[in-house]
Amino acid sequence: MNENTNKRERLYLFDTTLRDGAQTRGVDFSLEEKRRIAAMLDELGLDYIEGGYPGANPVDTEFFSTEQKFSNARFTAFGMTRRAGRSVENDPGLQETLQANADAVCLVGKSWDFHVRVALGVSGEENIECIVSSMKAIQKSGREALFDAEHFFDGYKSDAEYALSCIEAAYGAGARWLVLCDTNGGTLPHEIEEIVAKVSERVPGTHLGIHAHNDTGNAIANSLAAIRAGARQLQGTLNGLGERCGNADLTAILPTLLLKEEFAEKFETGVTAEGLGTITSVSRRLDEILNQAPARNAPYVGASAFAHKGGIHVSAVRKDPRTYEHVAPESVGNRRDILISGQAGRSNILLRLKGAGILLDDDDSRLPRILAAVKEREAEGYSYDGAGASFEMLARRLMGEVPEYFTVDAFRVLVERRPSHTGALLTFAEATVKVTVEGERLLSVAEGNGPVNALDLALRKDLGRYSPYMSDLSLVDFKVRILTTGTEAVTRVVVESRDGNGERWFTVGVSPNIVDASFQALVDSIFYKLLRDGAPSPRS
Repeated sequence: MNENTNKRERLYLFDTTLRDGAQTRGVDFSLEEKRRIAAMLDELGLDYIEGGYPGANPVDTEFFSTEQKFSNARFTAFGMTRRAGRSVENDPGLQETLQANADAVCLVGKSWDFHVRVALGVSGEENIECIVSSMKAIQKSGREALFDAEHFFDGYKSDAEYALSCIEAAYGAGARWLVLCDTNGGTLPHEIEEIVAKVSERVPGTHLGIHAHNDTGNAIANSLAAIRAGARQLQGTLNGLGERCGNADLTAILPTLLLKEEFAEKFETGVTAEGLGTITSVSRRLDEILNQAPARNAPYVGASAFAHKGGIHVSAVRKDPRTYEHVAPESVGNRRDILISGQAGRSNILLRLKGAGILLDDDDSRLPRILAAVKEREAEGYSYDGAGASFEMLARRLMGEVPEYFTVDAFRVLVERRPSHTGALLTFAEATVKVTVEGERLLSVAEGNGPVNALDLALRKDLGRYSPYMSDLSLVDFKVRILTTGTEAVTRVVVESRDGNGERWFTVGVSPNIVDASFQALVDSIFYKLLRDGAPSPRS
């Protein structure tokens, strides 16, 4: 047998989060954020990190002012091909890109005859001359050259020969990669596969890349179709960041390439199985940097990607996870989540309890009580889908495993609008909480920027011997949902808490009064932390 029979082809992964991702609405990377994200991408094992457009703004210029020390990736500067009517030496924008501290330079140029005529206002021949001279300039600078063929698929459908002549010219001038861009995201997978296959008859697929946008929801499918047709470089962004509807999402494409047989057996990348096991963490760290909530339904890395709610589904998952999980959660650093709701059965309860470290047999007499309590409370408006800590506390209380660390005797909240020290009218909230800890009655008062914040501060201000456990507890967020309308509306509040180790948990409260619902969730959060941290039971 030929020793190369089983040899896999190399796929190269090009990340453009720091350039294309910066076009996302509401995203504006600082210099330090770019450095942190670049380090994450390099550690993941990607081949190219496009850092931005030197000269376009102060952050990108500063980012490329010093050499980046990467272990795996080639640091790439972005720019545009030479402007018509100027030489390479007299094009300030191109010169700024060429002088950047980068291992590779990726220049975007026109490949659609319509754009050449209308946007540039030059002849097709002059556009090609701009491409050729720009690629040669990169070669002369000693960096690897990449050509982003803008609107290539629109150009191919308009005038295939001209679009091909643009990338052939770049290839002849020394471009290592010819990246076919679906710039407006309007091309469909079957078109991508057909066109890339035809292009690879003129230019080797080992020099072709794909850059897909998601305007039809097909960026991932288009990227995979291009690889099937012969492209060997794939461009995308973490979490699908990008202008308009975003770019191809690397957090979904990478697991597909490494875990799905069709691709895994044929191709290899610079990302190892260990690296793939961090992809969920990388995705969520990016969201943390951007101060945004992770997409719960994101493929592979979302909190709901391996969440099971229906009793029949959960029963099947208990027997064999492959029935409803196409890959193992651990392979992408995610985890299975068994949701508890009115639709839940014994299997849901058992799996969710197991996740909390509570092992019960199928015939345990306590299971019917827990299930009945969940369904009764959900009828009142509680939801444990997104409040796992409250579910655990409910179950453990029914099993007699939660000490009565303290009791709340009373609480009160006052909201007042008054002038601040600058004279501006501001709204303040003051909360008073009375608790009993080991027979001692304690009263605490705190002021916050809202009633929930004030209650949170007052509740944790003095809990006697349990106060040290509160030092690293913080309220991260709370969400409010009105379950019924009218004068007797019922409100559900979900509180997110965090400790000093970065662990987060969710608790829920329900009441016609939003403050009361919030207080319930806050108390549950404190009890959860005390129990989890092994706080001692109260002394009699």
